[in-house]
Amino acid sequence: MLQRRHALRRLGTLAAAALAVPTLRAQEARGGRIVLGQSAALTGAAAQLGLQFQAGARLYFARLNGRGGINGRAVELRSLDDGYEPDRCERNTRQLVEEGVTALFGFIGTPTSLAALPLATAARVPFIAPFTGAQALREPFNRYAFHVRASYFDETARIVNQLTSVGMKNIAVFHQNDSYGQAGLAGVVRALEVQRSRPVVTATVERNSVDVAAAVKAIVAARPEAVVQISAYKSCAAFVREARKAGFAGQFYNVSFVGTAALAAELGADARGVVVSQVMPYPFSATTPIAGEFLAAAQAANVDVNYSSMEGFVAAKTVVEALRRNGGAGGEALVASMEGLRDFNLGGFYIDFSPTKHTGSNFVELTILGADGKVRR
Repeated sequence: MLQRRHALRRLGTLAAAALAVPTLRAQEARGGRIVLGQSAALTGAAAQLGLQFQAGARLYFARLNGRGGINGRAVELRSLDDGYEPDRCERNTRQLVEEGVTALFGFIGTPTSLAALPLATAARVPFIAPFTGAQALREPFNRYAFHVRASYFDETARIVNQLTSVGMKNIAVFHQNDSYGQAGLAGVVRALEVQRSRPVVTATVERNSVDVAAAVKAIVAARPEAVVQISAYKSCAAFVREARKAGFAGQFYNVSFVGTAALAAELGADARGVVVSQVMPYPFSATTPIAGEFLAAAQAANVDVNYSSMEGFVAAKTVVEALRRNGGAGGEALVASMEGLRDFNLGGFYIDFSPTKHTGSNFVELTILGADGKVRR
């Protein structure tokens, strides 16, 4: 009975927030500023992911605002720190919804985004470009959620196909013990099932922890040829170092959420040979128009060039195009304009949404780190 009363109070709070949002948005529109709300890890073990994404997004918004914004209205990114913890993210999301933001944008991580999406949905606030590829945020279909990046299923399928194509079948999975790790593990298992195989061993690490000793012991003992890592950069770096010390001579593969630049910085010379799947165009040279645009803007503003800041830039450019098409409106108007981005060319990187498809890209490629920390394709 107590749980039921608590649930009813929570639903009442969500309903009140949903009713309040249109009025607050109207006030915001009269104030002449378009506010996007973000909850992200800005401190703690995953901080570089949030800081880098935020830097890329703000870079694009600053350029836009310097040219007059959207019909004279500046776009502001209002960011709150959640330390990559779902409870803090939930509180931040409630605050942002109550403040009447135009949209929720660029949330960092699976467990945090899973805590936020129900609140966004109840308040009918678009939830755009979360920095996660988890299937649980894509299925079942949610008309308020829009994904700019490919899924973890896409990334892990690419990794497994690469490994099995060169004859590697003994594959282990080291993963974070939460919804993010489970999402990546599910992708690896799914891809291996196509090959009539399964991981030879799996082991976990807790979120925001680098206590990898038990995982190293379990995985090294199974003698896999490769380890697919589904965690954040600090724990993945700790695992690589400790596994190599324990005599593991196989390969390490990571999905994009690891944070390529942050992982390379953590590993130093130990980064040599570590593979990372990427869901954004190569940002370090002007091989595509969007990369050239980002690179020039980042260098001019002294913003670090990496895949995470590139993703923030791409996500910002995507939401701005939708806002530009509807004059800067949020709510249902923003949902409609996002769905109108059909095969939209951002500069050699395409986003394709529709009323029944809210995953904009399936682009994945593999990169490898050198001992110098540089990323090679």
